[in-house]
Amino acid sequence: MARGMRTADAMVKRAPVLVRRAGTVHPGKYLVFIQGGVDEVAEALEAGRQVAAETLIDRLFLPYPHDDLVACLDGPRTPAIEALGILEAFAVAATLRAADAALKRAAVDSVSIRLADDLGGKGVFVFTGALHDVEEALEIGRQTIGPGLLAGAELIANPHADFLAALGH
Repeated sequence: MARGMRTADAMVKRAPVLVRRAGTVHPGKYLVFIQGGVDEVAEALEAGRQVAAETLIDRLFLPYPHDDLVACLDGPRTPAIEALGILEAFAVAATLRAADAALKRAAVDSVSIRLADDLGGKGVFVFTGALHDVEEALEIGRQTIGPGLLAGAELIANPHADFLAALGH
């Protein structure tokens, strides 16, 4: 975690980027999200890679993320719920990659994304849309995450109102 803090500092010193999130996550890791222009983010990531060195576990460079993904990172959203899709991955980067791909390639809306904390380092992306669109997004997510990192992919065709209330809808 100490190297993670130093890495985050080096990233923002190298290029003009916004630190959207920096802090500890389970299990005992340090996660940094930065945002900015494509070239600036690439430069900051390179600085982070150099400082993190052998302690770096994973990284993700996501130029032009889907607007819905960016909004979802700020907290749960409340779109009209149709069918629900749930993608779960064993890594934060895989979760973000899959969420972005699903949002870009299928007609679905993000509901929530949880990354690492209280999940043993895993990530969970929940989204909604028409049944056939959610099925398509689940397949896109499965392919994007790939074998070995896919922890789960579930479809709830017609979620019960009580269940939705428990999710905050």
